[in-house]
Amino acid sequence: MDGNTPVPTEIKLHQKSRLMELVFSDGSRFELSYELLRVYSPSAEVRGHGPGQEVLQAGKRDVEITALEPSGSYAVTPAFSDGHSTGIYAWDYLYWLGQNRDSLWQQYLERLAAAGASREPGPAPGPAPFEQRPKSK
Repeated sequence: MDGNTPVPTEIKLHQKSRLMELVFSDGSRFELSYELLRVYSPSAEVRGHGPGQEVLQAGKRDVEITALEPSGSYAVTPAFSDGHSTGIYAWDYLYWLGQNRDSLWQQYLERLAAAGASREPGPAPGPAPFEQRPKSK
């Protein structure tokens, strides 16, 4: 983070609308959906360890933020309802997400479409459904 990056003066989580509201020291105000924050997590799990290793996040339409913890004086770490909690969102990254929200969202929708994936959550992971055993004679 460089010294010129505005810092948040206010961060609010709106659980009903699933939006994070951010107000920065330069007066900028952004509303970022939990889904956008989740699919653009700065974690290695999402970004990979280098260019071209990004992992498309599908099925995150209903994701929620269950906790938000400070990370030093430069970032926050949200915990998401799908178990993801390793992304550290620095102030400059949150500001960048806010500035680029619309184009990032469009890119995400295009990537989902190209992959034949959906924003809708899929079936819960777990064992295969119980198969009916044939009746004994």
